[in-house]
Amino acid sequence: MAQHGYDSGRLNLPFTGIATFAKAPYTPDWRVLDADVAVLGAPFDFGTQYRPGARFGPRAVREASTLFSFGHAGAYDHEDDATYLGPDVRIVDMGDADIVHTDTETSHANIAAGVAAALDAGALPVVIGGDHSVNIPCIRAFAGRGPIHVVQIDAHLDFVDVRHGVRHGHGNPMRRAAEQDHVTGLTQLGIRNVSSTAKDGYDAARAMGSDILSVRQVRRLGTQAVLDRIPPGATVYLTLDIDGFCPSIAPGTGTPSHGGFLYYEVLELLQGIARRHPVAGIDLVEVAPDYDPTGSTGILAAQVLLNFLGFIFHARAARGEGAALPGRPAT
Repeated sequence: MAQHGYDSGRLNLPFTGIATFAKAPYTPDWRVLDADVAVLGAPFDFGTQYRPGARFGPRAVREASTLFSFGHAGAYDHEDDATYLGPDVRIVDMGDADIVHTDTETSHANIAAGVAAALDAGALPVVIGGDHSVNIPCIRAFAGRGPIHVVQIDAHLDFVDVRHGVRHGHGNPMRRAAEQDHVTGLTQLGIRNVSSTAKDGYDAARAMGSDILSVRQVRRLGTQAVLDRIPPGATVYLTLDIDGFCPSIAPGTGTPSHGGFLYYEVLELLQGIARRHPVAGIDLVEVAPDYDPTGSTGILAAQVLLNFLGFIFHARAARGEGAALPGRPAT
C-alpha cells in the first residue's frame, strides 16, 4: 500500500525526464496557458558589455531546478513550519521566447509577447535570462496593467540613458523602467563598487524616484528597515541580477562584483516582500553557467526562485487571495 503518496506513480528523480523548470508541464502554446505561474526563458545576451554567456542561463537554471522538484506534495520548511508550493500552485514552463541573433528589438518584442501571454492567462510571469536587458521587454509588457514598483537586487545601477546610441543594453534597463508611466518608483538594493553607472546616472535615478542602497547600507539598516522603505501597498515587480550575490557563491555571471549579498540576506528580503506586497512579476538574469564549472550559480538561482514562489503563494493564501494574480479571479 502506498504511504503518503510517496510510492505511487513514478519516482521522477532529478536526473530523469525533461528538464523543464521544476519539472513542470511544458506548455509551448501560449494561447492555452492555464496556470498560477508561467516560466519563460529569455536566452538573450546581446546586451552584454563584458563576458557573454547568459544566453545559456535558462537551460542551466532549469536543469538546477530539478534538484528541488521531486513532486512530493510541496516542500516543508521546518523553520517556518509551512509547506510551500503544494499541488494547489500550478506551474507551467512556457519554453523560451524566440531569439533572433543580432536583432535586439525583435528578440525583446518576442520576450514581451511571452510575458503578456502569461499575464493574459492570469499567471505570475517568471522570466529567466539572459542578460539584464531582458527586463526592458518584461516591464513594457505591464503597460496598462500597472502600477508596479520595481525592486532590483543587483551589483550595478543599470541606469545608463544612452551610450554610443545603445538604449537597450544590459546597462539601461532601470532607466527604461523609470521612464514608464506604469512604474511608480524603484528600490535598488546591493549597488556597489566601481563599474556601475557614472554619477550622473545616480543623480538621474534619484530624481526619477529611485531609492538606492548598497550591500553595506542594507546590512547597517537591517531587513525590516529596508522593507519599510518600499512604499506600503505597492504591487512589486522583482528583478534579480545574480551578480547581486557575492561571486564567492555566484561566480557564474558575466560581470562579477565582490562584496555582494549572501543567500539568507536576499531570502529574508524576498520573504518580507512576499508577506507585505502583492508580487506581479519576476525576472532573474545574468546567470552565465560556463564561468562556474561547479554549477552552484544555477542551483542558487533555482533555489531562490522556488523559495520566492513558495513565499508568494503562501502569503496569498494567508491573505485569502488564492493563487490568482492581484485583481484576477482564482481558477
